[in-house]
Amino acid sequence: MTQHSEETHAALLARVPAATGRDVREWLRLIDEGPSFSRSEERAHWLQDEYELSQGGAKALAHEYDVQRAARRNT
Repeated sequence: MTQHSEETHAALLARVPAATGRDVREWLRLIDEGPSFSRSEERAHWLQDEYELSQGGAKALAHEYDVQRAARRNT
């Protein structure tokens, strides 16, 4: 799955609350509590299917989940 630029990623995440009614933290919790996927692309497809998110929003949330998960492992 191709990743967005940092600027696009930040802009997509900033739009998530207004577009979905949920903040990014809540989405990340839902991903964490959802099915276990080994790939970010699978997470994004699940978000699209389960919650009817746009492709861009789902990809941004799945990527952000991976970024934060990696940061937790490195602390």
